[in-house]
Amino acid sequence: MSDAELDQRAAELDRAHVFHSWSAQGALQPFVIAGGAGCRVWDHSGRSYLDFSSQLVNLNIGHQHPKVVAAIVAQAQQLATVAPATANLARGEAARRITDRAPDGMNKVFFTNGGADANENAIRMARLHTERDKVLSTYRSYHGNTGAAVVATGDWRRVPNEFARGHVHFFGPYLYRSEFWATSPGQESERALQHLRRVIEAEGPASIAAILLESIPGTAGVLLPPPGYLAGVRELASKHGIVLILDEVMAGFGRTGEWFAFDSYDVAPDLITFAKGVNSGYVPTGGVIISDQIAADFDDTVFPGGLTYSGHPLAMASIVATLDAMADEGIVENAASIGRDQLAPALTALAEKHEVIGEVRGTGVFWALELVADRGTREPVSAAVMGRVKRELLDRGLLPFTVENRIHVVPPCIVTPDEVAEAVAAYDEVLGLDLLA
Repeated sequence: MSDAELDQRAAELDRAHVFHSWSAQGALQPFVIAGGAGCRVWDHSGRSYLDFSSQLVNLNIGHQHPKVVAAIVAQAQQLATVAPATANLARGEAARRITDRAPDGMNKVFFTNGGADANENAIRMARLHTERDKVLSTYRSYHGNTGAAVVATGDWRRVPNEFARGHVHFFGPYLYRSEFWATSPGQESERALQHLRRVIEAEGPASIAAILLESIPGTAGVLLPPPGYLAGVRELASKHGIVLILDEVMAGFGRTGEWFAFDSYDVAPDLITFAKGVNSGYVPTGGVIISDQIAADFDDTVFPGGLTYSGHPLAMASIVATLDAMADEGIVENAASIGRDQLAPALTALAEKHEVIGEVRGTGVFWALELVADRGTREPVSAAVMGRVKRELLDRGLLPFTVENRIHVVPPCIVTPDEVAEAVAAYDEVLGLDLLA
């Protein structure tokens, strides 16, 4: 087959046999990705795209990092799979590297297949630890597509799937579209905490097992918590014996320019959920980092949970190689400097130039451009406008991540200043079009 025929064959097979997530199937026209390296992907015909989506905001170490690929190959040649009840060196090394990055007093990891079942099992642990039922989470959130995780989720995906019990939602801080009539970050933090305090009181503190928060809500808009907010949530949770679960699935392992996003906020949770960036999705994996206090509950009591592929050796080898490469190559530090020295000034300049940008916010390689039809009213642009934005960016060789009325600027943590400049030029050109006509 020619390269063009391979692209056509891939597209035809997809449309004939693949059922896609979160989609109406009939109108889908997914484009083909055949290969990748670093921050770029391409189809069989050689059309290349600069990947500023990191696929699903998980490819922190970039495509086809040779050390991670080599580690997976070596592990596959030694032992491709093993039951989770056994001891395996790759699993132990992966767990040690993860807990080395966690706060003091968190020395155990329960491995899962991804972020959703990490949140699922963290909720289970919190309920067993507290002997309570309710889980509080924000409306602007995404925690995964399994039973409790999708009901903990606050966005539209929760509504058709509300089969799990004991979930209560509240509004988190979002100053640009404040629910609290706030006009400053400090005011937003204070009022959001008062709102949560009242929700806890109204629900009954003794009925609440956990507060589940994304440290920085990602899919909901890269919503950096205002000063004092996470510390205030920690204080409320501790006061009422509520387990604080911080979801670091998207924000963790370099995305924010820190190993964990909460490292910037001087807060220690009781449970941490992770996936995505821990091995850039090279092999499906995730997990829960467990405080020593909660882990001790199960020293003499059976933990009623498990997964066939928990701590799968190929995934574990990829975690070890990823975290070692990130440390050795200064990849987390690169994400921090790119955010500070490249993305922050460049995206701010775009906002000054283009009226369609209502707000720029972010850190590290985790940013959002919120697009509005009117800066005064902050009315979001339409889905049709966002569809055009996505098509125009693809036409210019940039693979974007778009959600609702936002462009999420989320390249791999290895991105270079030249690649940032290339992407910003594409954003600039597209945002300069008459999008609202």
